[in-house]
Amino acid sequence: MEDTIFSKIIKREIPANIRHETDEFLAFDDINPQAKTHVLFITKKPIESIIDLNEEEKDHELVGRLILEARNWAKAEGITGYRLKFHCGKAGGQEVFHLHMHLLSNQG
Repeated sequence: MEDTIFSKIIKREIPANIRHETDEFLAFDDINPQAKTHVLFITKKPIESIIDLNEEEKDHELVGRLILEARNWAKAEGITGYRLKFHCGKAGGQEVFHLHMHLLSNQG
């Protein structure tokens, strides 16, 4: 997988307003927010898209943990309603080819 803006954020080569971090995930504010709260949750493992999940490597479990991480973060922030959104592939509107999920809410 090629370097992306998200891999450079993980390596701290470019700045981002980081909201949450674990060994597996990083969450930061979207630079073009579409809601009051618009946070991107990304995997640190380099996967281009949901389309590229590897079942043998149990990537589906990683995505499940990503969703739970976003849920737990939202709960800790007092956000009780939100949308979680993935874009899958260029035809699905994906612009950065590094697995990421948008958390959008009018709260926060």
